[in-house]
Formats: sequence, structure tokens, C-alpha cells
Amino acid sequence: MTVEDIFAKGGFVVWILFGYSVLAVALLLERFITFMLLGRLPRDFEERLLLALRNNDVSSLLAPLRGPEVVIVRGMLQAAVSGVKDLARVATRIGSEELQRMERGFRTLAVLGNTAPLLGLFGTITGMIKAFMVIEQAGGRVDAQALAGGIWEAMLTTGVGLAVALPILLMLHVLEGMADRRAQGMRSCASVVLEQMQGCSVMEGAEPVHHREGVVHAV
Repeated sequence: MTVEDIFAKGGFVVWILFGYSVLAVALLLERFITFMLLGRLPRDFEERLLLALRNNDVSSLLAPLRGPEVVIVRGMLQAAVSGVKDLARVATRIGSEELQRMERGFRTLAVLGNTAPLLGLFGTITGMIKAFMVIEQAGGRVDAQALAGGIWEAMLTTGVGLAVALPILLMLHVLEGMADRRAQGMRSCASVVLEQMQGCSVMEGAEPVHHREGVVHAV
């Protein structure tokens, strides 16, 4: 079976699924490139950050680095210099903004991955309806080979839908893991800053940057 046969036999449903795959590939490439451009922090960044805070030399540490962890540390320090006392709320706001940037497009990918099999199943159901209508019109006297051909053509769209959905959901899972790791990094860096600058546990027991369902919030 060639690609031309798949589009010819599958009908409009296959064309819609092809559009799904094109959109998903574009979103996935854009997201992976975005994460690559975020940069990577040194493994001992938290220790170096703690030492820099104690020596009042954070700017030189952050200057050559980039990423959401750097943004949240820099924002908290700027807020502290401006006289803001509720640094946990600052960490929450900045963390939410950074996480939203990282998770942009995730909902669209989830919709594509979850609806592709359903769309394929819809194509299969409509194809089966047509096949049985032909059987009815023929008075039940249908060649077995012709019936089998009609059925596999109807099942084709389900196969295409699954073939489109599985890679999308797999890559989305990878991206969500990458976003979770950066959220953990933001949480850890915010805790280091708060503990060092306030000399106590974060916001009297509150966790400043908590990741839950794509949202960073105070708890």
C-alpha cells in the first residue's frame, strides 16, 4: 500500500489527520528549540548561588547564564532591592510567567493527540456504515472478498489516527518532563534566595514555587 492509496482510501478523515500531523510537528519543533535556547545551568548552581548571596556577588554569577531559574533569582533580588518584603509572592508571579512560556502549545498538542484516535474511529464507523449499506442494497448477497476490502478500507482511518496520536503524546510527555525539571529548578533557586535573605523557612512554612498542572503558585 502506497501513501497515495492511504489518502485515496481513507478519504477526508486522512487529510484532516495529515493536517494534525503537520501542526503537531511544527509545534514540537518550536517547543524543543525553545527548550534548547533556554540554556543549561551548572550542576552546582545552587551551591554557587548560595555562596554568591553570602558574598553579595550574585550579578557576576548570573551574567553569563540564562534560563527561567536565572530570571526568577534576578527578579527576586531586584524586588528585594526595591524594598519588596513578600519575595515569595514575587517568586510565584515570575515562576508562573516562566512556566507559561515553557508550556505554550502543550494544550494544543494534547488536544491533537487525544482527538486523533477519535477522528480515526469516526472515519472507521462511517466507512462501516457505507459497507453495510452496500450489503443491504445487494440483498445480502455480497462477495466475501469485496466485503473484506470494504472493511479494511474502513479500518484504515483508525490505524492512521493511532499512528498520528502516539508520537504526539509521547513527545508531549517528554516536553512535560522537561518543563517539570525546570519548574523544580525554579523552586529550588527561589528557596535558596528566600532562606538566605530572610533567614528562615520560606514564607513561614509556605512553599513559594509549587508546580501543579502547569501552574506555579504559593501553597
